[in-house]
Amino acid sequence: MSAPGFWTEALPVIFLGLMGMAMLAYVVLDGYDLGVGMLLPHANLEQKHVMVASIGPFWDANETWLVLGVGILLIAFPKAHGMVLTELYLPVALMLVGLTLRGVAFELRAKAKDEWKPLWNRAFTAGSVMAAMSQGWMLGRYVTGLQDGWANTVFAAAIALLLPTAYVLLGACWLVMKTEGDLQQQAVRWAKIAWPPVVIGLGLLSVATPVVSETVRQRWFTLPAFFALLPIPLITLAALVTARMLLNSRLVLGQLCFLPFLLVVAVFVLGACGLAYSLFPYVVMDRLTIWEAASATEALVVIALGCAITVPTVVGYTIFSYRVFSGKASVLKYA
Repeated sequence: MSAPGFWTEALPVIFLGLMGMAMLAYVVLDGYDLGVGMLLPHANLEQKHVMVASIGPFWDANETWLVLGVGILLIAFPKAHGMVLTELYLPVALMLVGLTLRGVAFELRAKAKDEWKPLWNRAFTAGSVMAAMSQGWMLGRYVTGLQDGWANTVFAAAIALLLPTAYVLLGACWLVMKTEGDLQQQAVRWAKIAWPPVVIGLGLLSVATPVVSETVRQRWFTLPAFFALLPIPLITLAALVTARMLLNSRLVLGQLCFLPFLLVVAVFVLGACGLAYSLFPYVVMDRLTIWEAASATEALVVIALGCAITVPTVVGYTIFSYRVFSGKASVLKYA
């Protein structure tokens, strides 16, 4: 294959991988702070301060991954960007309203007088719920190829409920890792409460997905693919069961406090791997392949040069910030 022909085939695949990595990083990193936001009403005032402090150094930067993922979709796959945003205009708008509300509430709750702090706490929670449910709805519609019909609508609604629950589990496990004392023990209880609906929801969606998508059904339930892919659901189940067992152990309050969070992150990563296998080579399921949606090869080469600078910078900053602010959280103090 000639060099131009090789890059014409390879560059769309590379950009799809970058976009998938960025969106997975966003779901995991912003997912836990959305989960913390949804748990906020169940904590007392002192616990609320520590919970907000646990995500304070990270939550805004976490959203950089969303900007990166959507930016790659826009410049590398403009046809898909237009199709997706046209179909998902309303949930995208609601998500942005939720994220904006979170940002405003986060800043104002710290500066407001005591009588106004509960209002901004509720606004932070409302923004978290709005953003999480919008993302779930968009994921459900995306998996079904943006197709209409009652079955697809019910499927999207189910994911709109499941994803916030998964974020709550992730956020509770984050608090187990980042806090101590009464709040850490409360976070363990929250994680235990969130665990059953996440497991049941994942099980039901695993059954429903091949029903609403013929492409998924053919890829996952034909031989020998079925046996080759079987480790994904089995490892996912093992990670969830192990996390639940750890939550019953006193070890989770000590040196192993990080392990439930890592196990839940592994569940998200495995889910992303399964989704990637189901989708490829489509950028919009059954409607648009990555090569049909991609920009011209010459444009992708220029974009790749920009990504070669941008992506390592974002990765490096993320690693640096999490390293600097590692350890247990304490109450944020503002000058």
